[in-house]
Amino acid sequence: MSFLSWAPAGAPPLAAPADDGPGNPWFSWQYVRDNSDIILDKLGFHVGITIETVIIALLVAVPLAVLAYWIKPLTGPILALSGILYTIPSLALLALLAPLLGATSRVPVLIALVLYALLIVVRNALTGLTQVPDEVRDAAAGMGYGRYGRLWRVELPLALPGIVTGLRLATVSTVALVTIGSIIGNGGLGDLILGGFANNFYKAEILTGTVLCVALALVLDLALAGFGRLLTPWSRRRAS
Repeated sequence: MSFLSWAPAGAPPLAAPADDGPGNPWFSWQYVRDNSDIILDKLGFHVGITIETVIIALLVAVPLAVLAYWIKPLTGPILALSGILYTIPSLALLALLAPLLGATSRVPVLIALVLYALLIVVRNALTGLTQVPDEVRDAAAGMGYGRYGRLWRVELPLALPGIVTGLRLATVSTVALVTIGSIIGNGGLGDLILGGFANNFYKAEILTGTVLCVALALVLDLALAGFGRLLTPWSRRRAS
């Protein structure tokens, strides 16, 4: 079986097959109209699993960053472990997880995405925490804040720019990595891209999936950038 004859698991059939040559343009409104339900379904899956990944990574990574911030000897092991997970090739990691958790399930894809996002969020959250000025921490201690009070009221708010930066990087990275899940039929827009290659190099399907993937990354990045500015108004005042 050749690569071009293979289709992702569970991929729905296209409304029309591709023909090489003039009848196979890079973009086709006819393709978009005829397959709008499929395209929206893949886009919705891509958006949903990306948001889910980033939220889970945030809930895991920030406590790990705080732990590394409070207990310095743990900084190296936490960063090393998350770094090792990040270096595992995505196809290899998915190939290991899929047989254990279901070859056509979205769970292996979600777990792989969270593992890759952890390093980015942990590093940036830890950087944000360590950049809190010593005099600010001393002033908070002088005001009677304990370790937890200082963390919630002073250190985490001041570390927010770093945390948001980590979330933006993790989100863009996740949007790209979701497409790898197409090898088990859970790649969102990646199913369109790989499906285009499987369907006699159907250019319109490939370009539609690619453009939507890039646009999604840009929209989510801009949304997080705006959200970060809302959360840190003091940064805007300092910049002005």
